[in-house]
Amino acid sequence: MGGAEPLSGLMAGHDLGRQLEPALKEVCEGRLSDIRWFRTDWQRGGAATAYAKFGENGATRDVVIKIPVGPMEHRVVSTLAGRDGSPTPRIALHGTEIGGWDLAWLIMERVPGNPLAAHLHKQVFEDLAHAAAGFYKATGEAWPDRPAPPEVNWEQQLERARESLRTNHPAAEQVWAQDIKLVMKKLPKLLAVWNTREINAWCHGDLHAGNLMRRPEGSAWGPPGEVLLDFAEVHPGHWIEDAVYLERIYWAKPEALDGAKPVSLIAKARRALGLDTSDDYQMLANVRRVLMAATIPAFLKQEGHPRYLQAALDVLNRTLPLVG
Repeated sequence: MGGAEPLSGLMAGHDLGRQLEPALKEVCEGRLSDIRWFRTDWQRGGAATAYAKFGENGATRDVVIKIPVGPMEHRVVSTLAGRDGSPTPRIALHGTEIGGWDLAWLIMERVPGNPLAAHLHKQVFEDLAHAAAGFYKATGEAWPDRPAPPEVNWEQQLERARESLRTNHPAAEQVWAQDIKLVMKKLPKLLAVWNTREINAWCHGDLHAGNLMRRPEGSAWGPPGEVLLDFAEVHPGHWIEDAVYLERIYWAKPEALDGAKPVSLIAKARRALGLDTSDDYQMLANVRRVLMAATIPAFLKQEGHPRYLQAALDVLNRTLPLVG
């Protein structure tokens, strides 16, 4: 990075974008204009985002600039952008260095409208399942070899949950304590199932309707269809991880699912694309539910709302008898 000017305020969000704007314009060779940096409530860390115009071949299209992006997000979006059927944003330009700094960046299509979480109903979850299956297919074709994911220390997480009960005394503390004790007793059997699962997908890692948009008819970027967002948490695993993650978001408000069952919907969408669902994914889903629900008390700061805690306890009590 010799010769680069000091990059002050590296973690200052949109300020970072403004500092790098001249370098972005230079690398785009005059094609980038009308840049408007913004920051939303959900953004964390040093990511800077902007709306802009990108001109190419006599046409101007609306784009989103994102800088910096992590290596996984850059890899996913830049690799899959041109693949037919991939539910990922199209790319105008991208790179892994800007202004002499090793910062990956993306200039990608701006999908009009809002994420589909703005108006939840069953069709939204069906569309999300279809997008997830398309993502699994596209990533599986791009990277058929999936490394083994790091194992979670579930025993440690359960111990943290028990300690949290003793410290914070949430509602139904005794029931929680009894259930966690039972999960710890069953843990060897649960992990024998979970740790031997097939690693059959690149999981999105943050699959929910807030990360789903729909490209409309007549878009200059490509055919209409679902567009997934936010690929920072992509990792190798079993697709059931995404399904239970999505389901878990609505444990305390199941009515928002409008009757949709994420596990069944994603399994159906996978089969429609010729992807395998021949293992006992329902048992895997139940094991995952038990592990996730039982460790909720370890994360009271993030997930300690009384309604959600009670919902997680209900899931735990309902699912424990199903895993032996």
